[in-house]
Amino acid sequence: MTQPTADIRIESLEPLVPPARLTALLPLPAEAVSTILAGRKAVEAVLSGDDPRVLAIVGPCSIHDLDAARDFATRLTQLAETVSDRLLVVMRVYFEKPRTTVGWKGLINDPHLDDTFDVSTGLRLARSLLIEIAGMGLPTATEFLEPITPQYIADTVVLGAIGARTTESPTHRQMASGLSMPVGFKNATDGSLQVAVDAMQSAQAPHSFLGIDAQGGTCVVRTAGNPWGVLMLRGGRSGSNYSSEVIAEARQRLAKAGLPERIIVDCSHANSGKDHRRQSVVWRDVLRQRVEGDRSIVGLMLESNLMAGSQPVADRSSLAYGISITDACIGWEETEMLLTEAHAMLGDTTSTFVEPAATRQD
Repeated sequence: MTQPTADIRIESLEPLVPPARLTALLPLPAEAVSTILAGRKAVEAVLSGDDPRVLAIVGPCSIHDLDAARDFATRLTQLAETVSDRLLVVMRVYFEKPRTTVGWKGLINDPHLDDTFDVSTGLRLARSLLIEIAGMGLPTATEFLEPITPQYIADTVVLGAIGARTTESPTHRQMASGLSMPVGFKNATDGSLQVAVDAMQSAQAPHSFLGIDAQGGTCVVRTAGNPWGVLMLRGGRSGSNYSSEVIAEARQRLAKAGLPERIIVDCSHANSGKDHRRQSVVWRDVLRQRVEGDRSIVGLMLESNLMAGSQPVADRSSLAYGISITDACIGWEETEMLLTEAHAMLGDTTSTFVEPAATRQD
């Protein structure tokens, strides 16, 4: 008998519903389409500088409880309207979690939190939530981790992100080149800015790569390139990277690469020393830089939930409501305070960017 040479370590293969089937089961209502198209146009206007508002990406580190996510979205929708003249608020709705080693991989991969990896249910839950939030009139942002996931949910998303662990991946750069929305590229986990700058440059170009079509069949995907990349600073093992000096360096790297000088600062992760209580420190410092004239800063990101802190992944019935099961987040009261405070700080900041004297080349 011939010894097998393939799939030796594969325990099972489970077919997924084709993207076209899921989108037919969960179509986008007209009001959701309006939110998504208007949201993408608004984000592009902020990135280009045509809209003087600041982008505020706010929401849980990861979604694990749809009821809590709806609750958060309802509150954020109301707050977003209140500050909409100076802030463009987008809800962070992350379903895929890259892990440095092992751990819960997010709602799409493991919606039941029990290692059963019911991905079909995860995709359905993710798409239904994104549609529901868009129906509220609130734009959403998410990280794309698995390269086939966009076929299932990308039509519902206003802002995409490529994470620190995948920014250097050619697969993700190629994927981003074909996405229909602006995409943020985070600096590498070691703090390297150049990796993200290179990713932006790569994603601007057309690519051809292997992927799946709406019917789930493998195909060659050819893209036109995505002109709406933005650098996301999240710190790294070397420390934070939101200071005016590092942001000046980021501008210089972007300019040298022939890229627009647009930057979003993630107030969490290494920028806060992985301490959610320090997100407000980063938030206020970066806003101060913006108010003082640095128009390359187009946005900020907060990891925020209904309640502050985090809790370990456990049986769903034992989890406390509204508390993160991944990174610790700030609570709703602080979220509301920081957004309201930012609205007051920004005031009339519609003047053109003047490079700080410390970094200007005379």
